[in-house]
Parts: sequence; C-alpha cells; structure tokens
Amino acid sequence: MSKTISFVMIGGFLGAGKTTLIARLAHHYSRAGKKIAIVTNDQAFGLVDTEHLRSEGFSVGEVPGACFCCKFDDLVETAAKLSLEQLPDVLIAEPVGSCTDLMATVIEPMRQIYGDRFQVGPLTVLVKPEHGEKILSGNGKVGFSPKAAYIFQKQIEEANIVAINKIDKLSPERIGHLIESIDSRFPGKKIIPLSGRSGENFDRLVSSIENPELAKRTFMDVDYDIYASGESELGWYNCQISAEMPAVEGGNHGDTGRGKFELDRLVLQLIEEIALELRENRAEPVHLKILGQSKNMTESTHSAIANLVASDAAPELSLKSEIWTNSADLIVNARVATDPNTLEKTVKNVVDRLARRGLVELSLTGIQAFQPGRPVPIHRMTQ
Repeated sequence: MSKTISFVMIGGFLGAGKTTLIARLAHHYSRAGKKIAIVTNDQAFGLVDTEHLRSEGFSVGEVPGACFCCKFDDLVETAAKLSLEQLPDVLIAEPVGSCTDLMATVIEPMRQIYGDRFQVGPLTVLVKPEHGEKILSGNGKVGFSPKAAYIFQKQIEEANIVAINKIDKLSPERIGHLIESIDSRFPGKKIIPLSGRSGENFDRLVSSIENPELAKRTFMDVDYDIYASGESELGWYNCQISAEMPAVEGGNHGDTGRGKFELDRLVLQLIEEIALELRENRAEPVHLKILGQSKNMTESTHSAIANLVASDAAPELSLKSEIWTNSADLIVNARVATDPNTLEKTVKNVVDRLARRGLVELSLTGIQAFQPGRPVPIHRMTQ
C-alpha cells in the first residue's frame, strides 16, 4: 500500500443520525475527488444503514455480529477488502450505537498496529437530542435504565468532537441548553451543533475532523459490568418483510397505477403502528428504522426509509422513494428498551394486522431477536 488512508470514525448513540451524516460526508469527499469506503457495524445482520449507503453509490463493507471492539480483526479485514476493490483516500467507520470505549479498543489499536496504513483522525460522537436532553438534565426521565444512559454519557466523555445533531428541529434555546449541559458535564470538548440532514454547520465539522490537533488520546475508565448490563437491557430485532399486491383476476393495472401500492406510505404505516404498540406497552424505542425497496427492476431503485428515535417523537419518513410498486422488500431494524421476545411479538402483530386488511400481502423472514452479549474487546490500549 503506497499511501496512508484517512480513518474517520463517526460514533454516537442509536438514532443519533450517524448514517445521514456519513452519507453527507462521503458525498462531500467524493465531490472533492477523493475515493471513499465505508464500514458499518452492528450486533445483528441485515442492516438498513448498509443498504442505504450502498444505494447512495458508495463502496460499503459490513462488520456484523458484535461491536468493532470485539471484531477488530474483522474491521481491518473488511477495510483491506474494500482497499483491494479501489484504494480509498478516506475510510469512514460507523460503530454500533450501543458501543463505547472506542478510543482504547479501536482508535488506539489502529494507530499503534496499523499506523503505517491509516492516518487516524479525531473521534466524532453525535449527540441525539431526544435522549441527550433527558439524560443530561438529570431529572430522571430518561425512558430507559441508568445503565443504558451510562453508555450514552461515556460516548461523550471519550469524544474528541461532540456534534449535537438535528439542530434543524431544535429551537435556539434548546440548542443553547444542550451545549451548556455538555460543557458543564464534559468541559473542554469541541462542541459543534449541526444538522446532518440540512447541512447547517457541516463545514465546521469537516474542518474539525481534518484537524490533527483534535485527535487526542482521551482514555477513560469504563465499568464493563454496567456497560454490559446497559447493552443487555436493549432488545435487538431485525427482519425482512416481503410485500406483494394480491393478484387481481382478469385485471390489467399497469397504466392506471391500480394494483400497486405506495411504498412510502406502507413503510410509514408500518413504523407508525409499531410505535403505537410500543407506546401502549411502555417500551422506549431507542431506534427503529424500516427501509423499503421495490422488487421490480424496471422501476426506480430509490429507497424509502422511516425512523422512530424516541417514544415522545413522531415517526417520520426520512427518505422518500416516491414510487408505486406491486412488490417490495423491506428491512426492519429495531432497538428498544424491552425484552426481545416482546419486541418480536409486537412487530409480528402489526404485520399480521396489516396483512389481514387485504391491501398488501406481507410475509416475515430472516428474524433475529436477541439481547447483546458482554463486550470482550480484542485489544484495549491505554498507554
């Protein structure tokens, strides 16, 4: 390898908006003439984030089954495979949102073991306002346990750059309060309020990511018992859903649009009804996202993505496909503060209920429902 690759890690809690920001960052570097590769990471297989970023035209590798820290060798191997396809100038890594202690278990090992291959930049952590306001206020109204909140706070503690995301949805007063809360709890941090969606203050983040003086080693003590308990209190659920229009005998619907369903509406309806059941069960959603893509190769391949990031936030269609189709594949990724079996039943109930209405035939496959195991890092370097 004749050149070093810039290694950029964008962390943050589940639902912080990492994928949206990473897509913007990747497009920014592509327009500047740089070659980009991305590595996503999750406890499960079949990620909405991976498919979304690939649909944006990027070379994306996936490290599933555990955090980067527990699959460090897989991260390096995946990066090497992407480099064989097209040697990138920038490698962007998106760790699973329930992971912390990245500086000691990923950043520093990359720097010490593979420093000849990668130029490791600052660790950026996105703050999710919906949970940041609850956790940092100290009023106890978090929505999930203090152990899960512990992970959220540790992510901020080790960050070189703390980016308060989604400010396009916040008032100036709320933005100011979040900045004050972070600065008082974690003094000396580089804090950047921004919007990964609208691009507000995005240039400030880019200049900070490219500033080597910010790439400081910020090691911290981590209680792995609390960390493991916090992760295990979240239910993980992934599945695929096949959506088909029922056959209409003797019908010819190709020209009128009848016999097809609106993909955006189906994805949003699914997440709205799942959100309603979670609220009734008092289960706090940490992040729920659904991606839909048409199976018809003659139709647009644009994706529809719906998100839910908190119990008191409305589900939203974050990416519109604006297509009608007679068949589609959907991917569901749900991380909720509840038992995974309860989460599985909730999704199945909603899918069955929508299918019984007879408008679209729905079938579930590829179900994964579990709680993450204890993190066991391959390396932990604090010297």
